[in-house]
Amino acid sequence: MYYIGLISGTSVDAVDAALISLSTDGQFKLVATHAHPIPAAIRNEIQALMRAGPNEIERFGALDMALGELFAEAANTVMARAGIAKKDIRAIGSHGQTLRHRPRAAHPFTLQIGNPSVIAERTGITTVADFRARDMAAGGEGAPMVPAFHRHVLRSTRQNRTIINIGGIANVTYLPSDDSQPVAGFDTGPGNTLLDQWIGRHRAHPHDEGGQWAASGRPSNALLEHLLNDSFFESPPPKSTGREYFNMEWLDQCLQKISAPLGAADIQATLLQLTALTIARAIRRFLPQTREAYVCGGGAHNRELTKALAEHMSGVPVATTEALGLHPDWVEASAFGWLAHQTLAGLPGNLPSVTGARHAVILGGIYPT
Repeated sequence: MYYIGLISGTSVDAVDAALISLSTDGQFKLVATHAHPIPAAIRNEIQALMRAGPNEIERFGALDMALGELFAEAANTVMARAGIAKKDIRAIGSHGQTLRHRPRAAHPFTLQIGNPSVIAERTGITTVADFRARDMAAGGEGAPMVPAFHRHVLRSTRQNRTIINIGGIANVTYLPSDDSQPVAGFDTGPGNTLLDQWIGRHRAHPHDEGGQWAASGRPSNALLEHLLNDSFFESPPPKSTGREYFNMEWLDQCLQKISAPLGAADIQATLLQLTALTIARAIRRFLPQTREAYVCGGGAHNRELTKALAEHMSGVPVATTEALGLHPDWVEASAFGWLAHQTLAGLPGNLPSVTGARHAVILGGIYPT
C-alpha cells in the first residue's frame, strides 16, 4: 500500500512530501520525496499569523485555503516523480502548518492549517489530517506526534537509542531496546527557529548554512545563562512548545538583561550553543539510559550544531538517521504517511507515555473522496 505524508514545519522552509510503501506485514520503504517551495508571500503570512495580529480570522481563512492548494501540489508532484497513479495511493496524511500550539492554556488547543478538503479535492485521494487534536482531547500535549513512527521504523533490539529531531523546535524520542519498556519523548526547546530568525533579521538569509556564521562568533556565557534560566528547560516531560513561545520577542527580552554589548555573530554562536546544550542536558537528565543518538530534521545539515551537540553528549555517539537507512530530511513527512495508515486501519497513532494522554487514541479526521 502506498501513502503520502505532508508537513510544513516550524521553520516554514518547504512543504515536505514523502511517498512511502507499507507491506502487509508493516515493512516500511521510502519510495519518493519532494520539497515543494513555499512562495515568499505565503511564508511571510504564515510567520505573521504565528503571532497575534489584526484581522486574524479573515487572514487565517484565506491562508488555510492557499496552503491546502500548496499541499495538494506537493502531493501531486511527488506522485508524478514516483510514476505512481493516484488510484494506487491509499491515503494522504497531512500534518499541515502549525500556527498555534497551546497545551498549557486554560482551554488547551492546537491549530494546524492547510485545508484537507482542498487536498482531497485537488488530488482525488482520501486525506487524513488534524492529527494532534484528538490526543489533546484525551489530556495529552498533542505533540510530539512522530515517536510512534520512530518506534516502528528506527528502534534497535540491541541498544537503547534516542532520535533527535532538530526542526524549528527540537524534540527527542527515547527507544528502549526492550520493547516492553515505554517509549519516551518530548520537545527540548528551540532547534533552528531562533538561529533562522536571528540570521534573517541581521543578514536576510533564511538559515545559517552549515552554521558558518555562528562559527565566526564567540558564545556569550552571560547571555547563555539568561537563556537557560527559562523554566521550560527544567520542567519534566511530557512537554511541547513552538515558535509562539521561542521567538524574537523571547530573545529580545533576554538580550535586555545583558549589560555588555554583543555582536550579532556572537549572539548566533550563543543560540547554537543553546540548542545543542538544551538537547544534551534533556537527554542526560530525562533519558539517561541512552547509549546512541541519531539526528534528523534540518538541523542535521548544520555542521557546527551537530559538532556542538556531539561535544555535549558526554561520550554518547551521535550520527544522523542516514546510518539507519532513513534520510534525515524525510523522517517527519514519512511519519505522517504512516500515521494516515494507522488511522484508516483503526489503530492508535499516539503514545501516551510521550504526550501524557490518558489513553491511546486513533488520530485525525478523514476526508474521503
